[in-house]
Amino acid sequence: MTMRAAALTEFGGPEVLRPMDLPVPVAGPGQVRIAVRAAGVLPFDLGVRGGWSPPGVTPRFPVVPGNEFAGTIDQLGEGVTGRAVGEDVLGFGLLGGYAEYVVVPADQVVAKPAEMPWEIAGGFSGNGQGAHLALGELRVGPGDTLLIGGAAGGLGTFAVQLARAWGATTVIGTASPANHDYLRELGAVPVAYGEGLVERIRELAPGGVDAALDAAGPEGLRAAVEVTRDRDRVITMVATEEAARLGLRDWGGTRTAARLAELVELYRRGAVRPRLRATYPLDRAADAHRDLATGHGRGKIVLTVR
Repeated sequence: MTMRAAALTEFGGPEVLRPMDLPVPVAGPGQVRIAVRAAGVLPFDLGVRGGWSPPGVTPRFPVVPGNEFAGTIDQLGEGVTGRAVGEDVLGFGLLGGYAEYVVVPADQVVAKPAEMPWEIAGGFSGNGQGAHLALGELRVGPGDTLLIGGAAGGLGTFAVQLARAWGATTVIGTASPANHDYLRELGAVPVAYGEGLVERIRELAPGGVDAALDAAGPEGLRAAVEVTRDRDRVITMVATEEAARLGLRDWGGTRTAARLAELVELYRRGAVRPRLRATYPLDRAADAHRDLATGHGRGKIVLTVR
């Protein structure tokens, strides 16, 4: 039995990510198999395609990227309890999401709300948990003024809404001018990238900001360090080399079903509403990677699988 997948047999640019027919995986002990409906596209996946290996993983060709997905459980492994065949779920892994079937541990999925569209569910876990981990690390809470670099992207969209849900008084978001109205809709105060960024932020927050989350790159991270009162409350999702050069602390975290369930509940209450930037069919996964690599646009890119 075979399935359709977007996979690579060599590392390289988007062109190495091609449609393939591969064997359908089987759920082992403690695992569930998901008939995938949609899968999110993340910078993590672009790194895998380029040859980066997630910690503790040695990919073997063919490699199927994709570490967030939504679909329906169609097989339970030995010993799995609390899940059922036919249950609609969303979840996370490290690899394998760009396919008609994916197998993950049963504790890496949660029930999908009936009102959540498949495309939203497929791209929910990665950016949602990333934003949750980052804002938790920054101790964002009531009364804070938070700076988010790259606020219109998939992670930034989630982070703006989550910060407001956690009580941040002001969220300043950097983005290109074309996305400023979008940020206002999310509840952020927009500011343009480029020369003079530090001065523009200081006009909005003369006393500095309480915390800063960079998802834009080295330039934005340097600006964040200048305007944040406590360097210990500055972290980056992307500019790790620049963070080390600036002497910022290293940080990390682990995705969990409990964290994902908390985010799903916020979705149910209307506190977070991820936005779709584009959807691509599975066979056009390479085009989805090209789109994400531009660094432009707003919201989430998702592959539709079924």
